[in-house]
Amino acid sequence: MRTEDVLAAIATGLWRWDNATGIVTLDAEAARLLGLPAEPVELTEGAVRSRFHPVDWNEIDGVVNLAVAEGTLAEARLRIMDGSGRVIRTVRSRSKPLLNGTDYCLVGTLQEVAEPQPGTAARTPVTGDWRRSREAFLLDAGRALAEARSTAEVLRVAASLSMPGFSPDGLAVFGVAGDRLTIIGHHGHNPGDDGPFTEMPLDTDYPAAEVVRTGRAIYLPSPAEYRARFPTTWPLAERFGRESWAFLPLIVAGRTMGAWMAAFKHRVAFTPDERSVLTTVARMLAQALARAGVAESERELSLGLQRTMMPVLGPAIPGMEVAARYVPTGGGLQVGGDWYDMIQLPGGTSRAGGHEGGRFALVIGDVQGHDVRAAGLMGQLRIALRAYASEGHRPDAVLSRASRFLYGITDGAEGDPGATRFATCLYVEVDPATGTLDIARAGHPDPAIRMADGTVVLRPTEGGLPLGIVPDTDYPTTRLTLEPGETLMVCTDGLLETGGHDLETGWTRIRKLLEAHDPADALEVLADSLVQAVHGPGSHHTTGPLVDRREDDIAVLLLSRTNGMAHRRTGRRTALTIAQAEPERIAAARRQLRELLHDWADEEQADAAVLMLSEMLTNVLVHTDGNALLVAEATGEHGTRRLRVEVADGSDELPHKRRPGEMASSGRGLLLMEMLAHAWGVDPRGEGKSIWFELYEDAAGGPGELGGVAPPPA
Repeated sequence: MRTEDVLAAIATGLWRWDNATGIVTLDAEAARLLGLPAEPVELTEGAVRSRFHPVDWNEIDGVVNLAVAEGTLAEARLRIMDGSGRVIRTVRSRSKPLLNGTDYCLVGTLQEVAEPQPGTAARTPVTGDWRRSREAFLLDAGRALAEARSTAEVLRVAASLSMPGFSPDGLAVFGVAGDRLTIIGHHGHNPGDDGPFTEMPLDTDYPAAEVVRTGRAIYLPSPAEYRARFPTTWPLAERFGRESWAFLPLIVAGRTMGAWMAAFKHRVAFTPDERSVLTTVARMLAQALARAGVAESERELSLGLQRTMMPVLGPAIPGMEVAARYVPTGGGLQVGGDWYDMIQLPGGTSRAGGHEGGRFALVIGDVQGHDVRAAGLMGQLRIALRAYASEGHRPDAVLSRASRFLYGITDGAEGDPGATRFATCLYVEVDPATGTLDIARAGHPDPAIRMADGTVVLRPTEGGLPLGIVPDTDYPTTRLTLEPGETLMVCTDGLLETGGHDLETGWTRIRKLLEAHDPADALEVLADSLVQAVHGPGSHHTTGPLVDRREDDIAVLLLSRTNGMAHRRTGRRTALTIAQAEPERIAAARRQLRELLHDWADEEQADAAVLMLSEMLTNVLVHTDGNALLVAEATGEHGTRRLRVEVADGSDELPHKRRPGEMASSGRGLLLMEMLAHAWGVDPRGEGKSIWFELYEDAAGGPGELGGVAPPPA
């Protein structure tokens, strides 16, 4: 009897589907099962498709692709419809894909099967509820795996997956290290159970090793099949008491990076639908593990770069306390162009008075950009600055040389004129013995001083262009004195602007934190509070006026002077030089005085002090050829303080009190002081003079009513 007759006798037909030509060949029995005349026929793919239920036809594509990828049989249960759209029977298709390059040909059988009885749990492509639950499961699994940020999180998600109808109770993820199999993680096993599988050679007769070698999945629906196919390693798996196993390759970009094992305590037939679910999960798991591996590598690289580029502050400085923080941006490698440094300067002799002090320099800066190139330039610039400082150059010379260096390595870099980068920088040379600070500034935000009584003021300093813009630039030096109990803060603009702030509103936020700091706490506490205010959870409640919460690198350096606390000056004091060539610094002087008097009891007195100061400084710049030196000091207890403001210049010519007319544009300075000050005067000096005034916070009478002060000659 012919094979065709035998198959026809058991209601089984033969069919052949050529993927390249789209032609489907049916024998007589296969044609009958499809509702066609019982005779051999060749049909187009579209003609055959019209005989299947549209929902079931959509399943065929996934089942066939899975069989092609795994080299297994493609099995599906399909409903056959007549020309009116009525289901006339259900058939089971079993076919084998024969590959021919990128094309394939399916050769298989069609056999009529009985419809499942109501209430049976047949998991087939025609079971709509199972299909819907499968789709919902894959959506949830994909979302959870996409949100995992580390290998540990990916493994936790994989362990919690509950597959529709056949959830595994044992999972293992295998990786590859050289020619050996490694275990990345497992679930459903006791500690130590992974011992025999760790560092297993890839040529071992073990399912996971074969999957890695071949890139094809292995399904073992029963212990008997496991024992028959892998007799060598069956004893290792037998002790776990599982009934079925699936080993699937973890493939990313065409490369098998490992294998995933799903083990079941119950028998699983591994139908095409079940294999499709497992294959989809394996693909998502591989992508998630690859993303997590890249993220972990980036974090490790970021931490390594930070540890390399961010310096240790070095040994303790007698009489000084130093703290620093660096916070990278949230994206990418989390490294950027901000940096700080502390440099021990050569020689042990103080420049300010010859004391043995162990001078050192504090440097803070910001290279343009937040990418790897910015981080690389930052590292080069930091090394160059350290080298120039170690040669013993003054602050202005250090920045001039650094600017020339940065210009040389970035001008037209990479053949692109737009690749030129600049950097802001602030360099502070510190003499611990005297508290003297020599500051040179290259386009960087000014430093801030927290005085012993909690008053916080910005200290305007002379500066030049950012580093790297032009090769030859001058950077004038400003000298300040850090008094005992005072704290210097220098930072990059990220500390001020992060969180939707501009420089003004950001400074207001930081100033409140500096004022609220308890001097009894360590400087490290203040450094932490500054960073938390900008990057911590509470920062979302202090957003600025700008719409976007802009993120930027943050670097901050704090320096506090602790020596001489027993003899420290009471009250608050500020000093500033206004050069003839910089009349705009009068505005900075007014702002400093107002900050000094921010909690003065009488606001009108504070306004009067700012007005008189403006007149005094303007007179010096207009009527003399020299610079003006401002010294303002408030002493005493709150509510009874005395403010003394003194402006000195190098001219011997004393001011004269005049009687200006209504239309006069000058000549009112001394008249204003006579009306507004509680005391004032002009003191001749060996070289030049000093004009001063005083205001008393608790004065009972109005300004000008205290007397006892000799006015200058008329």
